[in-house]
Amino acid sequence: MTEPIRWGVAATGGIAAQFAAAMPSTTGGEIVAVASRSIANAQAFGDRFGIARRHASYESLASDPDVDVVYVASPHACHAADTLLFLEAGKHVLCEKPFSINHASGATMVAAARQNDRFLMEAIWSRFLPAYVTLAELLHDQDVGEPLLVEADFGFSVPVMPEHRLFNRELGGGALLDLGIYPLQLCSLVFGSPEQVKAVAQIGSTGVDEQIAAVLQHRGGGIGVVKAAIRTSLACRAQIATTHGSISLPPLMHCPDHLIVATRGSERRIDCPVGEHGLRFEIDEVHRCLGAGLRESTVMPLAETLALAATMDAIRAQVDLTYPGD
Repeated sequence: MTEPIRWGVAATGGIAAQFAAAMPSTTGGEIVAVASRSIANAQAFGDRFGIARRHASYESLASDPDVDVVYVASPHACHAADTLLFLEAGKHVLCEKPFSINHASGATMVAAARQNDRFLMEAIWSRFLPAYVTLAELLHDQDVGEPLLVEADFGFSVPVMPEHRLFNRELGGGALLDLGIYPLQLCSLVFGSPEQVKAVAQIGSTGVDEQIAAVLQHRGGGIGVVKAAIRTSLACRAQIATTHGSISLPPLMHCPDHLIVATRGSERRIDCPVGEHGLRFEIDEVHRCLGAGLRESTVMPLAETLALAATMDAIRAQVDLTYPGD
């Protein structure tokens, strides 16, 4: 694609605003349309970010002939239906994490992308940040050694707000899907998919997991220990223990600006600046893939996205956490 890639944004919440703010820092793309269930919200978002076309429904955005790819930033429980709408309308899709409520709906999304020959990717922005790119390279460095154990947590404490998406079971709320996916994707990056999962959780008054922990057993003996919370402040750190030392991701572990590598009695810091707009890296990946005619990312492939969904299904099954979409 030699012309600028034309984006539409579906939803106007906080993450959509971060996405729009990041777009001018990318190469080869522009936001040309925004949609909301409320035309007033679409108008306000368009005014804020200089977006010309404002749609009062996602169906209207799906029918916009001047949109190439849509960023789906709606609540978790809406990701599958919204993504299917745009894929079937012939749009490429970048879907905010978590990709779907469960593996079954995620598999339907992937099948639709392939049937319609469209690009589809889960927006786990961490994977495209300089620190995670460097981490992936370090994992192949013989001097670092073989990874043995990943410990990672991500959590904060906020008051219970029953209608807020974090606490609303109807919207796919809770710690696991919103925050736990970051420690889980780190384990997946290091070890691949787990073979066995053991989990515990505290289910709050609104029916969602307010804190959750899991131990993952991976092929070859690798172990992952992950925690997430929305009612408990956690360190938001991660560490990968290896045969020769360790690699540490400081707070916030999902978007660190440096890594600490300790091997053979020495320690070094690797600076990996993110800059003001961290979402630009995942946007550039979409541009790269579309320019190359790819239908999925090699950095965040669809098979891994589905495997992450299956892992979260397994964790939820152990703590008896279900959603209406299940």
